[in-house]
Order: sequence, then C-alpha cells, then structure tokens
Amino acid sequence: MKFSVLISTKNRVEDLKITLQNIQSLIEKPNVECIIFDDGSSDDTSKWVIQNFPKIKLYRNDISKGYIFCRNKMLNTTDADVAISLDDDAHFLSSNVLETIENHFVANEDCGVIAFRIFWSKSIPDSVVSNDLVENVKSFVGCGHAWRMKAWHEIPNYPEWFEFYGEENYASLELIKNNWKIQYLPSILVQHRVELKKRTQTNKDFSFRYRRALRADWYNIFMFYPFMNAVKVFIYSNVMQFKKVLKGDFKVLKPLILAKIDLLINTSQIIKNRNSFSKSKFEAYKNLTEPKIFWEPKN
Repeated sequence: MKFSVLISTKNRVEDLKITLQNIQSLIEKPNVECIIFDDGSSDDTSKWVIQNFPKIKLYRNDISKGYIFCRNKMLNTTDADVAISLDDDAHFLSSNVLETIENHFVANEDCGVIAFRIFWSKSIPDSVVSNDLVENVKSFVGCGHAWRMKAWHEIPNYPEWFEFYGEENYASLELIKNNWKIQYLPSILVQHRVELKKRTQTNKDFSFRYRRALRADWYNIFMFYPFMNAVKVFIYSNVMQFKKVLKGDFKVLKPLILAKIDLLINTSQIIKNRNSFSKSKFEAYKNLTEPKIFWEPKN
C-alpha cells in the first residue's frame, strides 16, 4: 500500500516542528508521502518546511481558504491507497503504525475509515496500555484517522460551508449510508497536544466552538435523519440547551441564538444536500457506538 500523511496548518509553525520531528522516521519511508497545506500563514511556515523537509509536498494559500478547503484539496490530489490525517499539533505514540493500518484495512474490506485512540494533553500519558476493543462507531476525530481512499472517492467532499466542526460527522453519515464502516482501532495511539481546559477558558473561544458544534449537529440531522426524527432531535437539543440557561449557565445563550441564525441562513444548503437514511438504516445507525473522542489511561 502507498500511504499519504496529510497535515493542514496555519500560523502554528512551532507545533508543526514538533509533529514533523516526531513522525520523521515514518514520512521518510519509501511508500509514504507527506503533504502539508499552509493555509495563508504569516509565520514563515512554508519557508521552514522547504528548508527542513524538502521532500514534503507543500501547498499554500496566500489568503486563507479554510481548514475544510485544505483537507478536500489534499484528499483529492493524493494518489495513495491510504490517507492518514493528523493535526499540526498531533503525533503518534504507538509503533508500527503503517503495518497496523494496512493489516486492518486488508482484514476489514468494508472499513472506510480507521479512527485512532487519542490522548489529549501536552504531557505524555503515564501509561499507553488500553483495554479498548475494536468497535464500529458513528464517527471519527479529525486530528487522527486514516481513510481508505476508495471510500473517500465514493462520497461527496467535506462541505466547505460548514467552515469548521461537523465535517467528520457528515462524512461518516455519507459512509454509513454507502455501507462503509468507521472502525475504532485502539492499537494506534495519537497524542493531541492540546489542554482542553485551557482551550475553553475564554468566553470568546467557548462561544465560537459551542456555536459551531451546535449548528453542525443540526445541519447533519436535518440532512440525514428521517424528517420526523430530525425534528424530534432538534427540539430535544433546544430543550436541553434552555435547561442549561435556566440553571444559570448563561454563556450558552449567545452561541445558541447564533447557531439558530446559522441554521436559517444555510437552509437552502441543507435542502440541496439532504440525503436521508431509510428508517431501517437509521435504526442501525442509532445502535452504533458513539465516537471515541477522548482516551484517558486508567490508574
């Protein structure tokens, strides 16, 4: 198999340095290409990559076109059999990554995406041992997964009008509708060098992420769920959000209102892209395991 490691980045050259140093032995293998998309950085990211990793295939937007644009471009231009997607602040803690991915895809011909086990912290975990099992899941996390490119080419691109958040869930719903599986493979461990508590400390960052997460969920349910199920889930979602407000969690109010406005603005996109599950396929989808987003070592 030929592998491609795909990384999108913008103004985070110091994070990118750490990632490339950690995966250098992997991307230097003869059957691996590495593609980096510099989305309009002003911190000399492209210059540093060219000087230090001249074999990396580099794309650059002079003016930022967004994370999803970059991911679509990289996925649509590689001729690899497998595309490994990493964030610029993520790297592998497990060994034999390529062999593990290849063996899993060969043994599971209906697997379209492998979701990796992900540890969120800037510190290395005390233990990397996990008792998790391989499972069919509803979705995967953007910072660490692998695409069987045959599956990618059978579904639409990530929707750029989502801007950020929810595109993996969109792709997962398309995959499942086309009889592909998303499988959680815990033997591959990724460290995502992010401290979640610090990420949400500021009201501005919380509001931005909360708004994007809410609206992306609503976009997807109205595009893929049978209509009455979509309405019920939407109403339930709003009730749960208003309960938070009534309990004094007022910081969710602004992103909730803005997410509803976004939903109205993008109604035409939702209608145009609606691709509803049948009732039987929707029931099967509901029974899948929720995506494995956060892994913590057990004491």
